[in-house]
Amino acid sequence: MNHRRQLLKATALALPVIAAPAQAQSTWTPARPISLVVPYPAGGPTDILARTLAVELTRDLGQSVIIENVPGGAGAIGTRRVAQSAPDGHTLVFGTNQTHATNISLLPQGGGYDPIKDFVAIAGLADLQHLVVVGNEVPVRSASELVALARKEPGKLTAGSTGPGSASHLALELFKSRTGADIAHVPYKGSAPLLNDLLGHHVNLSFATTPTVLQAIQSGRLRAIAVASPNRSPFLPDLPTLAQAGVPGVEADAWLALFAPAGIAPATLARLREATASAMKQSTVIDTLKKSGMSANARSGEAFGVFVREDVERWAQVVRTAGVKAE
Repeated sequence: MNHRRQLLKATALALPVIAAPAQAQSTWTPARPISLVVPYPAGGPTDILARTLAVELTRDLGQSVIIENVPGGAGAIGTRRVAQSAPDGHTLVFGTNQTHATNISLLPQGGGYDPIKDFVAIAGLADLQHLVVVGNEVPVRSASELVALARKEPGKLTAGSTGPGSASHLALELFKSRTGADIAHVPYKGSAPLLNDLLGHHVNLSFATTPTVLQAIQSGRLRAIAVASPNRSPFLPDLPTLAQAGVPGVEADAWLALFAPAGIAPATLARLREATASAMKQSTVIDTLKKSGMSANARSGEAFGVFVREDVERWAQVVRTAGVKAE
């Protein structure tokens, strides 16, 4: 009898030990549809990629991932909503270099949220490279020639951007600070009017995103002289980066990434990171990136979180040095 009691006691004590590994291996499953906030209007490159990614995440997570377009305030309105939402994995935001790197330096009170304290990165997804393009009337064919001309005739060259404080404007200011080139900034309300004036020779050059100018480059109506990126363009592989062209330190990729509110449970975050990493390998996502003129650059949440902190500081310095103010 005593032997039997001892055996039962030993078995009871062993049960929690046996159960523990099974509990540790459990994964988070969403209890309801997930809202993926895109803080920009429908139809743009950010929205297109978000919708393609949502299809793959829906398939993996077993719950619908629904896109909510909440535009306005340079992406701050939708981003702020997610910052204030419950960190339970059911509300995410499709962030960009604007929402999570530059708004904090450009907008009053940073747009009402802190990109570092209020969010955790799920994954970096893709880059939108800026190409240095000039009109055919500009007598330069390299970055060094552009710098030389800008120094020879200070303030004569004009560079268009998609607006004060935009990624194209900040790329220009970074280029000017690294080279000492004196180039006048001309802001536009979007990429379409900027492209029209580039083609019409009303503005001389721009740091423009690949989708905006690729067709004009390929048809010979604009001349690309370099890529403002650490990597060459997959669409123009013979085009050097600015560093390769002798102008280092001007890396100005726009980027897209997925974020969750800070305070999310580790198991929930791990599951979202796993599903996102898998989605980025799917042919539908890869094809969408290519068609949209974006470069795939999948990065883990941990690594991308470090990058975001560095990017915030980098652009804050550019904003301070150039005295940039957003509209």
